[in-house]
Amino acid sequence: MKKLILCSLLLLCYAFAKAQSKTTYDIQITVISEEDNQPLLGANAIIKSLKKGAMSDLNGKGIINGVPAGTYELTVSYLGYESKTVTAVIPYQLNYRFELHESEGNLDEIVIQSTRSSRSFKRTPTRVEFIGGEELVEKTAMNSTNIAMMLRESTGIQMQQTSQSSANQSIRIQGLDGRYTQLLKDGFPLYGGFAGGLSIMQIPPLDIAQFEIIKGSSSTLYGGGAIAGLVDMVSKTPDEEKQLDFMLVGTQAQGITGNIFYSARKGKWGTTLYGSANSQKEYDPDGDNFSNLPQVRTISLNPKVFYYPSDKTTIWLGLNGTYDQRKGGNLDAIINNNSNAYTEENISRRFSTQAVWDTKLSDHSSFQFKNSVAYFNRELLIPSLNFKGNQVNTFTEVNYKTNSEKTDWIFGGNLYSSDFDEEASFNERDQRDLTAGVFVNNVTDWSDNWILETGLRTDFTTDWGFFALPRASILYKSDGRFTSRLGGGLGYKIPDLFTEDAERLNFQNVMAIDKNVLVAETSYGLNLDFDYGFAITSDINFSINQLFYVTAINKGLLLNSSTTSPGMFEYSNATDVTLSRGAETNIKFSYKDFKWFLNYAHIDTRLNFLDGNPQKPLTAKHNAGSVIMYENEKWRIGYETYYTGKQLLFNGTETTDFFTMGLLVMKNFDWGNVFFNFENFTDRRQSRFSPTVAIDTSGVPNFNEIYAPTDGFIFSAGVIWKPFGNKGHHGHGHHDD
Repeated sequence: MKKLILCSLLLLCYAFAKAQSKTTYDIQITVISEEDNQPLLGANAIIKSLKKGAMSDLNGKGIINGVPAGTYELTVSYLGYESKTVTAVIPYQLNYRFELHESEGNLDEIVIQSTRSSRSFKRTPTRVEFIGGEELVEKTAMNSTNIAMMLRESTGIQMQQTSQSSANQSIRIQGLDGRYTQLLKDGFPLYGGFAGGLSIMQIPPLDIAQFEIIKGSSSTLYGGGAIAGLVDMVSKTPDEEKQLDFMLVGTQAQGITGNIFYSARKGKWGTTLYGSANSQKEYDPDGDNFSNLPQVRTISLNPKVFYYPSDKTTIWLGLNGTYDQRKGGNLDAIINNNSNAYTEENISRRFSTQAVWDTKLSDHSSFQFKNSVAYFNRELLIPSLNFKGNQVNTFTEVNYKTNSEKTDWIFGGNLYSSDFDEEASFNERDQRDLTAGVFVNNVTDWSDNWILETGLRTDFTTDWGFFALPRASILYKSDGRFTSRLGGGLGYKIPDLFTEDAERLNFQNVMAIDKNVLVAETSYGLNLDFDYGFAITSDINFSINQLFYVTAINKGLLLNSSTTSPGMFEYSNATDVTLSRGAETNIKFSYKDFKWFLNYAHIDTRLNFLDGNPQKPLTAKHNAGSVIMYENEKWRIGYETYYTGKQLLFNGTETTDFFTMGLLVMKNFDWGNVFFNFENFTDRRQSRFSPTVAIDTSGVPNFNEIYAPTDGFIFSAGVIWKPFGNKGHHGHGHHDD
């Protein structure tokens, strides 16, 4: 009997041991910021030996599932913070709390550079929309030739096509024309005036690390022209790990694009090199013998050299060159050089230099000098016109930053010049402008919950006078997941020949800017937003951002038929304001590897200088979108639906509303990515609703206003090869903050 009991006990112990060896446990982690005790969304926790990990949710919490009993090294990391590693003994401890400390050495990776401060999202009173990480990879796959896709799918931003023949597009933020948006790259102004033509179409995306979008008046920091807002593109910089990306994309519309990006750093020297080439065959999905996509040949090259004489100083020099030739119109003229048929040919050349010297004077102060010289040449050829011109822009700035525990200051001044010369027997339309400005900006932490930002800029422009531009923003952060920002300021824009209206006319019969009659446009703007997020369950997270805005432009620049010169068009100032007001809603749900983004924009842009205060033409009052993403280490699949509401044409006719849909499938490998993109796969294009062009009896085309896509469905497939390994970060990189 004793032997039987002993055998039974041995069997029970063995069974218990076996059961223990098969039992797994769930480890719960909580990650917060040591500085302000706020939860960190998107922190990575990993047990390398088991290849198991988790990402923290909106409450800073995450769960590592299926961990067997044992002792492991558990590491938590978050961009811009120092990583922490602890020894996890399972199952004796299953809950771990991490308080991460901000790392000064990594802060530049998450700094919002367009605000000029050294602050991260959560401590920046100015509302900034950030696009980075894997979202840039997705948008680059959708359109590898230019940045139009990046901008078009952001809430409240419309990419307005201004020409069917050239496929040129202009960015509109919150219903305001493209001339009111300032484009920056690494803090340098891009493509103003004449150089603004075709600009969006000539900026490839592969070398861009992040987009930063500020909506509303931002002129305090960057001068005139940012009435609607600014878009700052931040380039990739070299680090010790080499990066080499080759990208090749082809479309069913007979377009092909090749891109290359290389970066490396060794010791005190670093370099980046970006190159892009695009070829597009004339494309006519309508069958009307008129191109919907022009014949395009584009090549761009952008090398940069970085020098680090010490840990405190960075010096870099960059060159950028772009050649772009596009020809659209009648297919017989494009293919067979039929001189009797209509074509529009644009040949443009860009060349620019950048120089930056950035040095830390102490642990709390720094000095920066930057300079850029840009040259742009464009030739526009249509049967009745040969328009040529050159523009040279220069930009020089110095700034000094200093900060303490609760206060940041920046003082600076800059000088901007623009010189346009038209190559013709007359020079009435030549333009020369010079702007000098000084600015000061302050950010102060009033308390743990309130942060105030104030600034003042004063500009002097030759021929147009002085402009004082104050701005202020205030941030409230609760102890939980609620934040709110209120901000506003003044702006201005000096008159310029090169507007969307003039572009639609190919600058034909457009009279020069009369500095004796016109005055500068001025504006005021106000933004208010609320942001809140919480965990519905341990796996489902929810966040919402609600923005309200208003912008008013006084003395808006108008282009109308001349009252004194029949057949000509002249500029004048509006007698009343252009008033843009509305709201933007962004909602995000996440469940494990799934994310669902919903957005809605209400854009009410009124032309108060016209009888009845009508809605601005070609501006949809209602826009909405839905993006469903599935992302893991191997796959990235995105399904998009966008709604564009009814718009008014210039004659008061109302257009139809429409939906567009897209699907991206990307497979990730250790060596890179393979992707397939189905853009606008329901083939919504304007020719299905109304003609885009009508040919009269003499063969001269009359172009209708463009309010919907003209190219329709585009299928593309491509590959991104990374010889040094695929270092992409898992997760979606869009934030409204």
